[in-house]
Amino acid sequence: MANYPELQGKVAVITGSSKGLGRAVAERYAKEGVNVVLNYRSSEDEMMEVIRGIEAAGGKAVAVQGDVAEEGLAEKMIEKAVSEFGQMDIFVNNAGVQVEAKTHEMELDNWKKIIDTNLTGTFLGVRAALKYFVEHDLKGNIINMSSVHEVIPRPGYTHYAASKGGVKMFTKSVALEYAPNQIRVNAIAPGAIDTPINEETMQDPEEKKGLEALIPTHKIGRPEQIAAVAAWLASDESSYVTGTTIFADGGLSLYPAFGPENKVQ
Repeated sequence: MANYPELQGKVAVITGSSKGLGRAVAERYAKEGVNVVLNYRSSEDEMMEVIRGIEAAGGKAVAVQGDVAEEGLAEKMIEKAVSEFGQMDIFVNNAGVQVEAKTHEMELDNWKKIIDTNLTGTFLGVRAALKYFVEHDLKGNIINMSSVHEVIPRPGYTHYAASKGGVKMFTKSVALEYAPNQIRVNAIAPGAIDTPINEETMQDPEEKKGLEALIPTHKIGRPEQIAAVAAWLASDESSYVTGTTIFADGGLSLYPAFGPENKVQ
């Protein structure tokens, strides 16, 4: 059931949308009547499963394969949106990765992988979307997927926290730069969400219990709850919102108990 009738017929590009939060956003947008251009890096089977589900529900979806860290992918996705659906209205930078590593042992390639995907990939998507919106004099909408770790330090994942802190200030700066163009740019900061990236934690009762204890509401979020925020940010109801991060985290960012208990070895 659609909650935002004004989204009917809009066209959205969503990176990293074969699973997890990207898939949830794609499915929610499709329910709202948005035509979606999706993206996957490696698993075509996962991507086709998402597309079949959207089409079975009456929606329209196509996909473009590629790595968001590679220059040119975002432009290809926008070209696909225009060729298939005639336009592009919403660009969602969702693709992201995280890998645990102690900072003093972190390989440069490890650092680059996280920064290239999470921050540079977001830049490339935003840049391509801005070019399209500016050239066509459109009031566009850009949504970047950040994390509670744009404000909460994260030992063992310092490169990840750095990338999301970068997304935060990049989002704000771009929003200010293009506000006169009526191009809105916002971010979403999910907390602990039941997605494949947290699969090991979710399957371990003790780890899951420990994670829930960190969250003031003691509840791990669901992907569709993040997708609901993405739908609102794409809608006219958020038309006066730009340059901000919406936290959907059960209050996790209010209680940052992420420090290590013991000396790092």
